[in-house]
Amino acid sequence: MDIFGLIGEKLSHSFSPKIHNPIFKELKINGVYNLFSVNRKNSFDIVNSLKILGVKGVNVTIPYKELVMEQLDYISPEAEKIGAINTILIKDEKSYGYNTDYYGFGKMLEREFIEIKNNSFCVLGAGGAAKSIIHYLNDMEAEKITLVSRDKEKAKVKFSNIDIEVIDYEQLKNIKNIYGVINTTPCGMFPNVDKSAISKEVLKKFKVAIDIIYNPQETLFLKWAKDLGLKVVDGLFMLVGQGVKAEEIWNECNISKKCEESIYLNLLKELNNN
Repeated sequence: MDIFGLIGEKLSHSFSPKIHNPIFKELKINGVYNLFSVNRKNSFDIVNSLKILGVKGVNVTIPYKELVMEQLDYISPEAEKIGAINTILIKDEKSYGYNTDYYGFGKMLEREFIEIKNNSFCVLGAGGAAKSIIHYLNDMEAEKITLVSRDKEKAKVKFSNIDIEVIDYEQLKNIKNIYGVINTTPCGMFPNVDKSAISKEVLKKFKVAIDIIYNPQETLFLKWAKDLGLKVVDGLFMLVGQGVKAEEIWNECNISKKCEESIYLNLLKELNNN
C-alpha cells in the first residue's frame, strides 16, 4: 500500500483526506492518506523521516512550507521562485518539492471568473501561501500587487525578489483604487471564527474579497464583504485544486475535471451539513 499524508503542526480539522481518498478510489490506487502532526522541535528532520517510513508523498501546511525546503534534494522551478513548497514526492530515495498552491489558486480564480490582468490586488499576510499567490498574480500580469504585513520591514526583505509594494495594516486604511483583497492569514479559521484580518470599514474599499480559508467556508471576512456587496470567493476550490495537482505529481497521471468537481461538491455538502 502506498502511503501519503499531510505534514503540519495542528491537523485535527484537516479536510485533505476527503480529497485524496476519493482520488485513490477513482484511480484504483492502493493508497492511504494519513495526518502527520509534527511538533516544531522535531521539524528539522521531516524529509528524512518520510524516507525512513517509506512514504511516497505528502502535502505540507503551516508552519513548515518554507522550513522543509532546505531538507529537499530537488525543488521545482515554481517552488524555487516562490520560496515555499507544499507538496513532496519521495522517489528512488530522493525528495522532490513542489508548490501546488500556485496551481490551486489559479484554478479557483478561473472557476470564479476573477480577472487578474490589469487589475490591482492587496494580499494580506506574508507567509508561504502569500508567496505562491503573489507570484501567480505577477505571472498573470496583475497591474499592481500590494502586500500587507504586520512586520513591514521583514516582509520587504522576504519579498525582495518580486516587484510589489509592502505596507502595514495602518497604511491599508488609506489605500485607494484596488480591485481585490486576498486573505492568506489564518485569521478567521476554525475554531477562531469570530475574527477578521481587516475591518468592515477597510473592506469597503474593494470590489472582490478572496479568502483562502475553507473552514468555515464563509469566514467573517467574507460575510462582511458579502454584506457590503463585494464579489466573494472562498478557499474550498483552491484546496481541491492544489490537492488534485499533488496527486498528479505523486502518481504521474492526469485527473479529470469531472473528478475534481465531484470532490469539490462532496466537500461543499459536508461543510454545509456541519
